[in-house]
Formats: sequence, structure tokens, C-alpha cells
Amino acid sequence: MEKIGVIGIGKLGLCFALNLERVGYEVVGVDVNEEYVNQLNNCTYTSLEPYVDDYLQAASNFRATTKLSDVIDRVLDKITNFGEQQHTRHLVISCTTMPGYCDQAAEQIAPYNYTLTYNPEFIARGNIIEDQQYPDQVLIGETDDKAGAHVEEIYSNICRNKPAFCHMKPLSAEICKIATNCFLTTKISFANSIGDLAIQAGAEYDKILDAIGSDTRIGKQYMKYGYGFGGPCFPRDNKALGLYGDEQNYELLLSKATDEINRRHLEFQFQRCLEHYGEDEIIEFDYVTFKKGTPSLEESQQLALAVKLARAGRKVRIKEQPVIVEELEKQYPRLFELSSHS
Repeated sequence: MEKIGVIGIGKLGLCFALNLERVGYEVVGVDVNEEYVNQLNNCTYTSLEPYVDDYLQAASNFRATTKLSDVIDRVLDKITNFGEQQHTRHLVISCTTMPGYCDQAAEQIAPYNYTLTYNPEFIARGNIIEDQQYPDQVLIGETDDKAGAHVEEIYSNICRNKPAFCHMKPLSAEICKIATNCFLTTKISFANSIGDLAIQAGAEYDKILDAIGSDTRIGKQYMKYGYGFGGPCFPRDNKALGLYGDEQNYELLLSKATDEINRRHLEFQFQRCLEHYGEDEIIEFDYVTFKKGTPSLEESQQLALAVKLARAGRKVRIKEQPVIVEELEKQYPRLFELSSHS
């Protein structure tokens, strides 16, 4: 049975580790939080992410540890502390990195008999397990052909579909990862800006966007009117691509315009709410996480709207998951009327 170490078993890493275990790999996951590690090993950890609890309960070849030496870890500096390896080890970086990082990292660990492959994930919170099992593409930025082929073999075992395997140099893969998310943020901002225009003009925004999405060159995914983009990935990657363009003396106007549109869309929604609701009316939100059903408030545009309205003196009622209600009470004491979903 092949053994794979997963360094960092948080929200994404744990899902990947459990997917690996599900198809027959022996998996050791590393995390610095001892209490969390114990919960995983005792199967007492619970997650809001679909399938995680079931996969954890069923896992027989997965264990968690805080000992970095169990998988030869602690990112680059500590890897080199273990000295040159007798057998070649393959380090796979699955988190998003700025373009150029992986080439520098590969150069640092190569003398110690390591290869490096960049393999970022394209997943969404609330659907991580399935996104890992049914990816459209598997991006493999390889410094070694054999290591890249091994990564493809592992994904072929995990995937329940037949994704496109895209092999390229690490720098190309790093640009590809953040550019993909930048395209999606651009599409979201486009849909929202056309929707804002239609509302301002008195036109049918939903029918307009549905018709645009019916064009097969465009597609209906992300072609809906709603809140601006948020979460831990989209805003970060969109800004990262713009920053990298500046570093390369190529101003990527699209990235910067997308951010500005997202900001203006929030202001448009804010002004529309002020116009639509009377000063004594309650404005209700059935969720304020960046995506309904997820446990994250990071870069949430709906939360930003709720905060703007409440601070403008409007009465705002939020109904959310108990854990989110608790967090809102800590971050924004007495700003909202809060209640939990049953």
C-alpha cells in the first residue's frame, strides 16, 4: 500500500487526505493543532463540509499527527534539516502560490533529493469532496516528468470522472491557477454590472443574463445576478494576478477593473436597499456567509452589505447557522437582530 503524507489537514487538506484514503492509499496527515489531531484520530471531529464526517468514520488507513518527521515536513527549511534523502521524495504543493515561488522552492530542495510539483486545487467550500472527485481539470506544474506522471496516476484513482490533465512548467501552472479564478471573478462582475445597468434602466435583468448565458461561447455558469464575489480564494487570486502583472511591468487592467466593479456593485446594492426599504422596516438576510451553507465570513459581500445598512441606521435581521450567529455576536455586538436556523 502506497503511503502519502498530507502536510496541512485543514478544510482542504483533510478532504484531500480522506479522498486519498478512500481509494486505497495509506495517509498520514500533519497539523500543528494537537487537540484537532486527537479529534481526527478519535473520530470525534465534526465538519459542516458534506461527506467529511462519513469518510472520517469509515477511514481505516488514515491517521493524523503533529510530528513533522512522520512525513518529512515543515515546509522547505525543515525539509532540508533532514538532510539528503536516500530515495527521491516527491513534494507536491497544493495551495495557491504566487508565480515564481515554486521554481525557487524546487531549487532550494533539489540538492536534498526532492522533486517539486505544483498541483493547486479548484474547489468550492461546501462542495470540496465532490469537487476533488469530479474536477474539470487537474493542473500539474512539474519539474520532473516522472513525478508529474505520478500525480496524474494518483488523481486517476481519486477521480470519478475523466478530467483534463494539464501538464506544464510550475511558473505556467501558477499563472494558470490565479488566471482561472480571475476569469470567474470577471464573469461574476460582468453579470452583476449588467444586472445593475438593467435595474437602473428598468429592464429585465434576469432575462437579459439568461439570454447572454444561453450563448454557448459564454455559458450560464456564474452568469447570474446577485452578491459580489467573496470568500477566501476569489478576491485573493484576482488581486494576486494584478500584483504579478505589475511585478512583470504589465498592468493587468482586467484584474483591477474587476475589483472596482465588485466594490461599485456593493454600493449599488446598498443604495437600492436604502431606497426600497422604509427607515422603520426590517431588512432581512437569510445568510451572510460568502456562500450559503458554508461556515466562512471571509470577504463576504452580503455581510458587508448588512454591516453598511446597519451602520447607516437601518434595522437588519440575520438568520444564520448557530456557529455563525455566535461569531457575528463577537464581531458585531448589538449591531444586528440575530437568530439561528432550526
